[in-house]
Amino acid sequence: MAETVISDLPVTTPARISIVMPVFNEAATLVAALEALQPLRRRGVELIVVDGESRDKSAVLALPLADTVLTSGPGRAAQMNLGASAADGDALAFLHADTRLPEGALESISQALAGRRWGRFDVTLKGQSRWLGVIAALMNARSRFTGIATGDQAMFMTRAAFAAAGGFPEQPLMEDVALSRQLKKHGKPACLKARVTSSARRWDSHGVWPTVRLMWRLRWRYWRGESPAQLAREYRDAR
Repeated sequence: MAETVISDLPVTTPARISIVMPVFNEAATLVAALEALQPLRRRGVELIVVDGESRDKSAVLALPLADTVLTSGPGRAAQMNLGASAADGDALAFLHADTRLPEGALESISQALAGRRWGRFDVTLKGQSRWLGVIAALMNARSRFTGIATGDQAMFMTRAAFAAAGGFPEQPLMEDVALSRQLKKHGKPACLKARVTSSARRWDSHGVWPTVRLMWRLRWRYWRGESPAQLAREYRDAR
């Protein structure tokens, strides 16, 4: 069945962008991640950190480096929804704590949202394996072909599109895929060739190809309608 495309949402260049960063036990690298965003804050970007009941000092470390620090129950979807509800920006960007934006990210997002309602960046994976370049290329190609974005690609959208899509469904896995499906009803994503850099710690810890097989298997089963809760349990057990 063809997807219905809803085209009555406004497409305007955002006056202000809010970055929402969900964190959980990221104290070891969080300060560096937030310091990298300070030039954008000085240019008017709002930075909101949402801590998911970390057992380390993540929330305390974030306080002097963010405009707002919130605490929610654990779960990335719930954290990002809470951050979005507190944001003042006309556009929202969701950034993982282990992902770095490229130079010119603010201009890239603003230009993209002048013509589209949502989008994402290409991704580079930073880690030890020589296969990471191939994995990143496959991720970017798959995303461009399907119109589905992942959290590693720093998804962004207008506030109106986020609201119309219903925000992130509060499920324990594949919340980014689910939101992408809803956003596609409002138009195709802007697939930016500028690259964010994301940590490949998951691939380094568990092996590139075992991780790829696991993620493809879980995505296939999710596409077939299996419970995200069950898939999340299997994902945790496999880590």
